[in-house]
Amino acid sequence: MRKILLSTLLATCACAHANPQGTADEMGHFMAERGLMSRISAAGEKVEARATELVMNSMAFLGVPYKRGGTNADTGFDCSGFVRAIYEQTAGLVLPRKAEQQAAATQKIDKTDLKPGDLVFFNTLRRTFSHVGIYVGNGKFIHSPKPGAEVRVEDMGVSYWAKRFDGARRVSADETTASTAAAAANR
Repeated sequence: MRKILLSTLLATCACAHANPQGTADEMGHFMAERGLMSRISAAGEKVEARATELVMNSMAFLGVPYKRGGTNADTGFDCSGFVRAIYEQTAGLVLPRKAEQQAAATQKIDKTDLKPGDLVFFNTLRRTFSHVGIYVGNGKFIHSPKPGAEVRVEDMGVSYWAKRFDGARRVSADETTASTAAAAANR
């Protein structure tokens, strides 16, 4: 569906470019006639709604204690268990269990492209991707930090996190499904 929509838009742009007279009106009419604008708008709204739901759902777990290997609110979460639980409950996507596996199973993005719901990774144990959280916007992320602490929101600009930032990733249903299936096959 996405490829068809993109192909149609590219063809429309090429036609408009070839005949620049009145192109804005013609393109707008063409796109409206085929319902493309409403489809593009609806797709954008779905993505935004999912991100908002992820962030809101994660906030419901503020104060849940850290537990090494923890995967639920009753007993506590570790960082990757928290991220995995939020994505499974909110989006129905099963991410791999460990932070480095979650990084490998998701799409690399630039820090400047971060959107709420994206994953942020840190080097907290002298190895890459040893810690993960969920970006909530405005330079902040939510995570389950360490033993003795609770799920909380922190600022990525604070020196500790800024020095340890390892990268950002976006969860894609296609990539996650494929990597989860591969991980299950390797067990």
